[in-house]
Amino acid sequence: MQSESMDKILERYERYSYAEKVLISAEYETQGNWCHEYRKLKAKVETIQKCQKHLMGEDLETLNLKELQQLEQQLESSLKHIRTRKSQLMVESISALQRKEKSLQEENKVLQKELAEKQKDQRQQVQRDQTQQQTSSSSTSFMLREAAPTTNVSIFPVAAGGRVVEGAAAQPQARVGLPPWMLSHLSC
Repeated sequence: MQSESMDKILERYERYSYAEKVLISAEYETQGNWCHEYRKLKAKVETIQKCQKHLMGEDLETLNLKELQQLEQQLESSLKHIRTRKSQLMVESISALQRKEKSLQEENKVLQKELAEKQKDQRQQVQRDQTQQQTSSSSTSFMLREAAPTTNVSIFPVAAGGRVVEGAAAQPQARVGLPPWMLSHLSC
């Protein structure tokens, strides 16, 4: 029994030690891969930074004629793409502004039409008011002309008893209480 349990213990020990060796070797391998990957990425970053400096016009002394020509072609190609995109955006912007202009012109026409309608309505209202005022003033003067002969108005001063006072200044006075503006109309 002891030998069986000892065998089991040894077997477990071997498994764990083997698993540990595998993990350690995998870890070293992974570290090696990471180191290798790090070196590759570092080289790429340096190359990209160098290219960026060249594109910015820096560190050109290290380039030969062929590399300078390639850089120039690359810049011209990039510039062409940039100008194409810029032109496209400008055309889209112009189209949007033209649509907006058309919309504003239509809105302006509607507003001008509404304004013309309101001005027309106001002119018509003023004409109606003037016509109504003329009609009411002419009917009032007509009524005054009609009413004048029937009122008992004397142009001579009248004494308290109803007798005419002679020698007094002739001013229109009424036996009935009429306002002065009505009397001035009658004295003419």
